[in-house]
Amino acid sequence: MTTSAREVDPASGPARGQHGSKSGNTATVWSRGFALILIVNFLLSLAQYMTLAVVPVYAASLGATALLIGIVTGIFAITALGVRPFVGPATFRFRHSLLLAVTAAIILGAFVCYALSPSVPVLILGRLLHGMGMGFLAPVALAMASESLPRERMASGIGIFSLGQAVAMAAGPALGLALVGLIGYQGSFLAGAGIVAIALALSFAISSPPPVEKGPLKITWARVVAREALPAAVIIFFLAGAYSSVNSFLTVYAAGLGVPDIGLFFTTYAVAMLVSRPAAGRIADRFGLPAVVIPGMILFAVSFVLIASARSLSAFIVAAIVSALGYGVCQPAIQSLALLSVKRERRGVAGSTNYMGVDLAYLVMPVLSGWIVSVFHASGDSTLSDAYSAMFLWMLLPVGIAFVAYIVVTIRARIRASRGNP
Repeated sequence: MTTSAREVDPASGPARGQHGSKSGNTATVWSRGFALILIVNFLLSLAQYMTLAVVPVYAASLGATALLIGIVTGIFAITALGVRPFVGPATFRFRHSLLLAVTAAIILGAFVCYALSPSVPVLILGRLLHGMGMGFLAPVALAMASESLPRERMASGIGIFSLGQAVAMAAGPALGLALVGLIGYQGSFLAGAGIVAIALALSFAISSPPPVEKGPLKITWARVVAREALPAAVIIFFLAGAYSSVNSFLTVYAAGLGVPDIGLFFTTYAVAMLVSRPAAGRIADRFGLPAVVIPGMILFAVSFVLIASARSLSAFIVAAIVSALGYGVCQPAIQSLALLSVKRERRGVAGSTNYMGVDLAYLVMPVLSGWIVSVFHASGDSTLSDAYSAMFLWMLLPVGIAFVAYIVVTIRARIRASRGNP
């Protein structure tokens, strides 16, 4: 398609009836390129989630203290954020398929470090490499997926694309720990390396348009950050920040309450996303992004009330389903908002800008959430579990900020569209 990004209200998505009969009802998200990038992204995400469960335990087996384990796991996000400024410029200078192959090769190197690491410093080197690779993977894979999608099917296509990560989230940790029990830590990491190697081989089968530039790599502010995608990055910062409190503290919170098998929360969350995201994408394509994002944010807020009041596994399972219908649905919709805000050749920059918001959220918000727990617990008026419960209720604030920001972005976009401005 040659439709300019300026012809569509990015906050609402493609309007019904704007496309011709050839594409309106017959356009499909499925193509060879889309299927391949979906598989590659799934395999690399699966390997990542395998290490998410195994690396901390392996670090402890090497004698790492609790603080050092935190450094080993957290340094991944730091390097992922550190490479973001180079992602946008690289998407202008190199074929996206080449960037994908190099990214997979870097991640493969990380798994080799994991498998061969005799000490924590070598394990940290692996985490640094893995963070660099994943820092490139997310925006590059997202840009390649968008290149393979008809514009009028962007929301549903990105929703389907993100399902690979949902499946990896559900299966990866359990697979990694199961492999440790069967073949040990080194065997588990080598199995992960094999998965990454398959992804690397498949990446060579994906074609992508030639780069728009030649010559030296040019790093400018406009190539690092897509100004048009900043509203989406701000919105996802608050949403991802709120959800990071769940990733960081839900297990500890449930343990303090004596709730067993809390891992089922995350499995249920992933399964609920598998069901809800395709339907949400179709709704967004037909009625616009607000039809998905607004109720999704409301449900996301409700999920924190449910988590804060949960005292049994069944209550947490209900909260997981509501959270998946909330944040799980909003995340790909906001990604679509970022991608639709720019022209096709700048989608790599837009994707990188969006993920900067996620990276910053996961660096800042868990610390803030932990501080809130400490403040409530130190007051002496509440137990530790009550302090965690209060913290989850405080997460309504960032969700509320994201909600207001999205309403403002939507209203401003519609005002500009009514005036005939881009």
